[in-house]
Amino acid sequence: MNNLSGQVPPLLGNLTLLNKLYLEQNSLSGPVPSSLGSCPLELFDVQNNRLDGRIPEEVFLISSLSNVMYSRTTCLVVHYHQKSISGQIPDSIGDCQSLQYLKMQGNFLQGTIPASLERLKGLELLDLSHNNLSGNIPQFLVGMKGLASLNLSFNYFEGEVPKDGIFLNASAVEIEGNQGLCGGISELKLHRCSTRTANSRSWKVITVSITSAVLLLTILLALFTFWYNRSKLRRANTYQSFINDLHIRLGYAELVHATNGIASGNLIGEGSFGSVYKGRMMIHDQQVTIAVKVLNMQKRGAAQSFVVECETLRSVRHRNLVKVLTVCSSIDFQGNDFKALVYEFLPNGNLDRWLHQHPEENGEDNLLNIIRRLSIAIDVASALDYLHQHRPSPIIHCDLKPSNIILDTDMVGHVGDFGLARVLHQDHSVISDKSSGWATMRGTNGYAAPEYGLGNEVSILGDVYSYGILLLEMFTGKRPTDSEFGEAPSLHKYVQMALPERVIYIVDRQLLSKYEDGQGGTSNQVRVQDAIITCITSVLHIGISCSKDNPNERMQIRDAFNELQIIRDKLARHSAP
Repeated sequence: MNNLSGQVPPLLGNLTLLNKLYLEQNSLSGPVPSSLGSCPLELFDVQNNRLDGRIPEEVFLISSLSNVMYSRTTCLVVHYHQKSISGQIPDSIGDCQSLQYLKMQGNFLQGTIPASLERLKGLELLDLSHNNLSGNIPQFLVGMKGLASLNLSFNYFEGEVPKDGIFLNASAVEIEGNQGLCGGISELKLHRCSTRTANSRSWKVITVSITSAVLLLTILLALFTFWYNRSKLRRANTYQSFINDLHIRLGYAELVHATNGIASGNLIGEGSFGSVYKGRMMIHDQQVTIAVKVLNMQKRGAAQSFVVECETLRSVRHRNLVKVLTVCSSIDFQGNDFKALVYEFLPNGNLDRWLHQHPEENGEDNLLNIIRRLSIAIDVASALDYLHQHRPSPIIHCDLKPSNIILDTDMVGHVGDFGLARVLHQDHSVISDKSSGWATMRGTNGYAAPEYGLGNEVSILGDVYSYGILLLEMFTGKRPTDSEFGEAPSLHKYVQMALPERVIYIVDRQLLSKYEDGQGGTSNQVRVQDAIITCITSVLHIGISCSKDNPNERMQIRDAFNELQIIRDKLARHSAP
């Protein structure tokens, strides 16, 4: 007892050697921090405090416990006491397999005893008294041979008390204060269970359950119908609202004329749902070069992609996003649906072409040097941070890759192609018309986050993964779909295995060609080369952090943006004559 007050500091989670934590009989308040899950705790006692909130599952997912279970001299004690914890007992408690003493009496726990508790084969004492727990006493408690003391008193348990295992020893079991319990051995002094009453209660429970289920399904169906119709109306109005925000009106004939009949000679790129053509047209009495994305309406999901891109682009304004001038939704000369988006034309094309072009085709001056690559990476990070922080609705790009990064005259990067983007609405829903096929598309192979392959919902962390892969590609010159990674199964592993000593062997040779061709040699050039290698090593570390398999371990995009700026500034100072 130390008269401590305030909250339990989350920084305790940084104490990676902490194995015993005594905080009992103080005035601590607030929740138990989940960061304690990072400590190899063997004993955790917080009884007689003023803690509140739910039990963090991380406390029962302590990484060292898989080894503790093999040691007979080590045990884990968890003690919560005196009105400090609410909610349900986490299922993750079953992962704490060396647990011997679990005391959680006198709290506000509710729900049932989780089935995962059966996995605690070494449990000797279980005290859950004076809570709001309910349901039947689990039968698996009978089979827990090591359990020597069980206190379930003053809860809301009901049903028949078992007559085997620990329940044969009345002195080891406390169950008073549970009005719904019956049966058990005679020493427990409970009334006999009535077969008629039990059957009546069972039928009553079944009837109520079925009625509740039918009512719930009816409500859910009504809510889904309302939401679906509202979403359809919202999507139908998106295009018209977007048009009303623009001052340029175009029809099919005008776009055909602007692109020389949508000729293949004007083709400058292809995307998931259509092709992009270069064109020229008059805008506000001025001849302007444009890029026209024509949707292939025969592709499943193309119409949905058009609506989503309209909804996304109508509300965003950022220097590192491709600017849309107008859209066209009409019919062609054969009476077929025609949809297109018109963008400002950016003359230096996409980043993919610059990364993977052959040096002899364009000369050294046209290659991307390291400062340019860093600047483009910063441009893309700035755009992503803007999208992810966008209000009122964050935007997830879902298809970040080099071919969707467009470069202007000054080699500034602009993120484009929002055909797979998701808008997170205020109710946290996303547009997902699964019948269109669009909703199942979540990026490009090699760049899409691994959790998407498991069917998980899209998230801003998926964009962060794609950004990490983009960084690795920009500075190694290798695509994530290449087959040149040797023993490594992926670009991520390929780079990770090379860090930090072997970076010079995996870096894009274009970045070091000046020095390898014998054009360097002065002490200043050697210094610059060393600075470049150091810089690339730091960038690759960021790429690895962003592209981790576990979404929760990925770097935040704003942190990546800030670190890349620091790296670029430091390199610029080293490169100065």
